[in-house]
Amino acid sequence: MQTLLRFQADDLGDGRIDNLIIDPSAHLYTGMAVLITMTMVTVLVGRHAIRNEPLERPAHLALGAAIVALAVQVLLGIKLLDQGQGIVQLYIHYVGGLIPMGAFLAGGWFARGDTGRSSRILAALLVVGYVSALMAFFIGRSFANA
Repeated sequence: MQTLLRFQADDLGDGRIDNLIIDPSAHLYTGMAVLITMTMVTVLVGRHAIRNEPLERPAHLALGAAIVALAVQVLLGIKLLDQGQGIVQLYIHYVGGLIPMGAFLAGGWFARGDTGRSSRILAALLVVGYVSALMAFFIGRSFANA
């Protein structure tokens, strides 16, 4: 089995994080987790939006899971850039990967899902974030395989 995380023996930098090496496949696996959780939350919130009702507990849990998966994905991506990997990626991969975070941020400001109208706004934001996450994943995979 492949090791996704290892510590370097030599000093690459002043801090411990500099000596921590992340395997690029960790970014791939968390990207898959992002797509799975984003699919789940988009479907659940979309269902509530169509019914014009506030979100229930499963939708809130899916929302939290998607936010955590996306945050881990962004942090891994930043660490991989710090390691000098992913430099050949198009910037659209980076921007596309951050748009879902913006959708969650805007949702926290404008659409918490506590009313039917709020659920519809949140669903629209999640669709934008989901499409952006799909785009970033597949663009990233195409450049990683090139």
